[in-house]
Amino acid sequence: METQTLVGTLAKHPFLVGMLPHHVDRLASMAFEVKFKQDEFIFREGDESGFFYLLLSGKVALEVQAPARTFRIQVVGEGEELGWSSLLSPARKCFQARCLEPVIALAFDGVRLRGACDADSEFGYCLMKNVLGVVAERLQATRLQLLDVFKPVGSKMI
Repeated sequence: METQTLVGTLAKHPFLVGMLPHHVDRLASMAFEVKFKQDEFIFREGDESGFFYLLLSGKVALEVQAPARTFRIQVVGEGEELGWSSLLSPARKCFQARCLEPVIALAFDGVRLRGACDADSEFGYCLMKNVLGVVAERLQATRLQLLDVFKPVGSKMI
């Protein structure tokens, strides 16, 4: 993807709303396009963190493995993101990400992103503020999934 096209694509991505143009330019300098096939795993739970992704098209299931069962926590798609744990060091993936359909995304190396955050605290603050919103959303999705799976404490069986 050409740099100008990349900057334009990033500037329109919902995750980057509110970021300054020079921050978007900085992200564009680190981004590269990746493609995944249907049923392909982007990463698995427990993998060492590596990349952060902004989804351009397709759908990805975020899942947690349990003995003899996989729990789908959330489905993310165009305009969303995944791989927030790559911004932590050291960290491992909290979910597995499996493509429900072909996916096109922009990928960012977590080490480079952390370095850019360290070098420019304004950029780092904006990026981490947006990432914290993602983490909060995933926590809420996990909480709702748990409520759906497990009976609340103190409830009576009918």
